[in-house]
Amino acid sequence: MPAASAHTRTEPRPDTIADAIATPEREQPFEALGLKADEYAQIREILGRRPTSGELAMYSVMWSEHCSYKSSKIYLRQFGKKVTDQMKERLLVGMGENAGGVDIGEGWAVTFKVESHNHPSYIEPFQGAATGVGGIIRDIISMGARPVAVMDQLRFGDINHPDTARVVHGAVAGISSYANCLGLPNIGGETVFDGVYQANPLVNVLGVGVLRHEDLHTANASGLGNKVVLFGARTGGDGIGGASILASDSFDEGGPTKRPAVQVGDPFAEKVLIECCLEMFQNELVEGIQDLGAAGISCATSELAANGDGGMFIELDSVLLRDPSLTAEEILMSESQERMMAIVKPEKLDAFLAVAKKWDVETSVLGEVTDTDRLIINWRGEEIVNVDPSTVAVDGPVYDRPVAYPSWIDALQASSVNASGLTRSDSGDELRAQVLAVAGSPNQASPEWITNQYDCYVMGN
Repeated sequence: MPAASAHTRTEPRPDTIADAIATPEREQPFEALGLKADEYAQIREILGRRPTSGELAMYSVMWSEHCSYKSSKIYLRQFGKKVTDQMKERLLVGMGENAGGVDIGEGWAVTFKVESHNHPSYIEPFQGAATGVGGIIRDIISMGARPVAVMDQLRFGDINHPDTARVVHGAVAGISSYANCLGLPNIGGETVFDGVYQANPLVNVLGVGVLRHEDLHTANASGLGNKVVLFGARTGGDGIGGASILASDSFDEGGPTKRPAVQVGDPFAEKVLIECCLEMFQNELVEGIQDLGAAGISCATSELAANGDGGMFIELDSVLLRDPSLTAEEILMSESQERMMAIVKPEKLDAFLAVAKKWDVETSVLGEVTDTDRLIINWRGEEIVNVDPSTVAVDGPVYDRPVAYPSWIDALQASSVNASGLTRSDSGDELRAQVLAVAGSPNQASPEWITNQYDCYVMGN
């Protein structure tokens, strides 16, 4: 038999719970996954052992800044603490759910959510911005609402910088392509250029949906024996990022498979998914639906289980794959787009599957709701995850970072001219030059070259 090629990827044996117990001192690449030493120690304390590679993947992504807001949570909580009864008068759904919901009268409600896709939009502007739109819209439909509009708030670097055009044109094209394909009007937004955003653009997207009060749904895994169903696109290697190193024993440059870190969107698949989800809600076939966005299956399973009244058991082998070479850790962390997870009563499963088939949406029954208060995941017949889901999705670390009042802000507010070291000129030539400079600023120019790429009239009838 010929020797295996040096480039052939040998699938590693899954790191099981039994392995974790038997090999407590095994070194794990927690730092490469973004975890600090004390956070890794906290995970070991929670579990009473070292985590398996699958558990490490889940904790690393769910405890990241992007998913847990661990550095900003102390400030975000103030929105809840400072809310008044008057503010809540028309509030139907507040913080902690997939999207907010507000009563607008006569039995109607509006759902909305704003979310950023900043770093992905710098790495790969088109797909980074496009999948930001897709993720927001899935949050809207998971509430039972029909999406009706999007908006965007954009911040880019210096317009004269050689890299700015790449980011601007890519991000704008991504937003327009995805929303236009979905048939959703872009009803407003703003665009600002400033050197402070160089290499760190802000791409914020707002999604808006409408629904009747009685159609409002939230996502949780409740009801012993209810089925957990993954539906939509197949799971691929996009959006995994650092999880690929868990497929390597050596963690060197040649070990892990290099997976793309930015998700790839398919708006036409999402359009079908919207109609499929709304019909499932209309026919009362689901107890709840959760979007698979950041952190993929890791996020959906842990959040659904943490928000429910029991636990969850998952057979990871049942996940439909675009890439059969994916490891268990990569499947858990994949951020492939256009996927949803539903909780379905057993007696309604056939009807659920029939609606999915009608819309040509693929499904896979992954497991069921349990009464164990644990999230348990099996792979190839062996247990690779056994955690309290709240420790993954809710009770992550929260940091009170050092902050200081910026002393320069008082002078700036008193006089922006003096604070900037400028003088008020009496020279007509200088005043003329300053007026022309302001008038020629890209932030004062017409944004039509951007907004004309967005369809603002669709759904106008």
